[in-house]
Amino acid sequence: MASDQENSQDANAPDDTSEKEITRGITIMKSIIRDRDKAVTYNVNWNADNQLIGSNAAKLASYIGTLVRMHIPITATRWSNKELGSAKDKIWTEILRSFNIEDTTIRKKYILQLAGKRHRGWRTFLTNKYLKDKEKKFVEYDPEYPVKYAIFITEEEWVAFVAQRRDENFKKVSATNRERASNPTYAYKKGRLGYARLEEKILDETKSDATSLPPHVLWKEARVGKDGTVRDDVQHIYDECETLSQSISTAEDQENRSVLSRALNVPEYPGRVRGKGHGCTPTSLYKNPRRRNPSNQEVMETLQALQAQVLQLQKDNERYRCMEKCSSQLKETSEKASINCQNKFPEGISSCQLYLSSPTYRLVGKGKVHNTSGDLLHHRPLPDEHLKVSVDVVLDKDALLPIPDIVSETTFLRDAIGSFVAWPLDLIFIDDETPTKPASKYKGILRHNESVASQKEVFAQGSQQLSQKIGSRQKNKRDLPVTSLPKKGAFVPRYQISLETLVDSSDMATAGAIRLLDMEEDIFGYSCTETIEKEDLEHIFRHQELGVGVIHTYIRFLYDNFMRGNDQLSNRFRFVSSSLVNKALICREPDSCREYLVKRFMASSTNNLYLWPYNSGCHWLLLAIDPLKEVVYFLNSIDGEWTNYPDMKQLVDTSIKVFRSQRQARVPRTKSSNITWIKVQCPLQRNGIDCGYFVMRFMREIINMNQIEIPITYFDEYKCVHYTRLQLEQIKEELCQYFIEKRLII
Repeated sequence: MASDQENSQDANAPDDTSEKEITRGITIMKSIIRDRDKAVTYNVNWNADNQLIGSNAAKLASYIGTLVRMHIPITATRWSNKELGSAKDKIWTEILRSFNIEDTTIRKKYILQLAGKRHRGWRTFLTNKYLKDKEKKFVEYDPEYPVKYAIFITEEEWVAFVAQRRDENFKKVSATNRERASNPTYAYKKGRLGYARLEEKILDETKSDATSLPPHVLWKEARVGKDGTVRDDVQHIYDECETLSQSISTAEDQENRSVLSRALNVPEYPGRVRGKGHGCTPTSLYKNPRRRNPSNQEVMETLQALQAQVLQLQKDNERYRCMEKCSSQLKETSEKASINCQNKFPEGISSCQLYLSSPTYRLVGKGKVHNTSGDLLHHRPLPDEHLKVSVDVVLDKDALLPIPDIVSETTFLRDAIGSFVAWPLDLIFIDDETPTKPASKYKGILRHNESVASQKEVFAQGSQQLSQKIGSRQKNKRDLPVTSLPKKGAFVPRYQISLETLVDSSDMATAGAIRLLDMEEDIFGYSCTETIEKEDLEHIFRHQELGVGVIHTYIRFLYDNFMRGNDQLSNRFRFVSSSLVNKALICREPDSCREYLVKRFMASSTNNLYLWPYNSGCHWLLLAIDPLKEVVYFLNSIDGEWTNYPDMKQLVDTSIKVFRSQRQARVPRTKSSNITWIKVQCPLQRNGIDCGYFVMRFMREIINMNQIEIPITYFDEYKCVHYTRLQLEQIKEELCQYFIEKRLII
């Protein structure tokens, strides 16, 4: 009896496979990890169909499998699950660190789709190895936890995975798929080579100039055995494809089914091309997507667009009727309109300044006044005490039109650029006039409500004498214009006004004029010359987005006025050139950017804080890097995260690791791959223009505090939610004063 029980237990026990077990260890691609820490990256190639090829293609595919096993749980049943988004991003980031791949949507999609295939293969491998017997049937006993893969799978995940695979619905689907794949009509015989690398191999062996092969040619070659023989049925399909390809155009091939699908008499599936392998789509093969029926949402959007067009046509019809009605009155209004030729203004078209008196008396724009007899506005007579004005420049983006334009439905002045509007006579000033406030209840100008451009225009009138003095001082150009003192309580951008006057009276007023500013080697680690153009100065005067020339000039100002002659500051703070390391260069020449940063870091013998104004292409932010402590302070005036700039972060991390390796620093194992990034709660901008001014002020305050460590909540002395306009004007005044004192203009 006991013998029967023992035999029964032996019958249910798993087969002893200890002697057959493959002794190969788990794949974790240590060589790639080691090379990554040394800042060594691998190049990969892509064929004409955007498929991965080249000598490193297999290595990348294996590395993707390793990353999938590390970051994706085996219990994930759907690769499209949004909860896997962060894990997919980690996989993509890790791949970019070790392989030179363009950070584009099409490349990321390809890699993540390949990762999805690796994940399905990983789950299938575990199922076949631990949950099925030799006959590929699910075992009844509880499979043991695979200790070999403990670094990838927790015990809780294994229990949940086994439960998923023992589900009856899954078993039915598994049996169906196994039956379908057990006896293929035309068996694929190239193992793990794949269609893309098979195509590459054929083109190399034949030394062909072609960039790709037709799908049916690849399909046939993939079914040739090691002995080189081709089965008759495979050859028959190939011959039929050759015949069809002579009678079917490329457009027909794309519109319906490919010649290979026709010859095989099988349906064509969307998003794939039979005989080309993973990654090749109808879009990449035919260079334009397949046509498809529009979705319900697209139909509704088209319908809404048509309805909007009908409503617009109805509005246009109403306007046309109003114009017809007004045209009958043109004869009698033409005589009345002749009174619009005002003696106050010269006849014809003149450049002018446009003012408003409410809520404050201020300059809001520039344009041209049209003082011609009988002039009409949109086929209508002008209102009394108004003239027709064309708007060229808007200085106050929130300014309202004195009289809204009913025809064009325009209310704001900014929407009237390039068009004609009616403007009150007493608020129009010819450019060579000095505007005076009307004697009314407005006893003064509320400067804090005005734009900088508006203040500048009014104060410029007080500096007219300066330009006259400039003309009389041509014999001694070293004399600088000095502005008069402002009224008590009012801020006057005195150096901005003076610098603008100098620019207008010099050759910088002409197109193409430049000034050169020498940058010493101590500033960026190499000597160079910074070019200053008139546009750079105009950006300061008009408070517009700043270029690298202005940022670097302010860095030279900080060096000359704070650090030169001060060993403590000059040894503590260093700068990184935005001309050598920026978004464009990081994408185009990452190696040269890394080399410059490492060389810059190696120049330090003690703890230094490197200030790097980083331009992402449309935005300035500041990085303060302590390479010895491996800490990066991230100061972004739009409250963004450093994860929004993966190229920049990868470059900084890699450069610090190379710097660590070159100085042979010993780092604890727990910190070897972790560089500390700190997001500083710095002041935030309230528009899309001020980022450059914020970066300049950040650098000034950091140097002024003379601290290597920047508090997370920023310095108490400068802590605020937003910088005021006056705080930014102070930076501009310092910069303009530096231009004047360095005599960069005269």
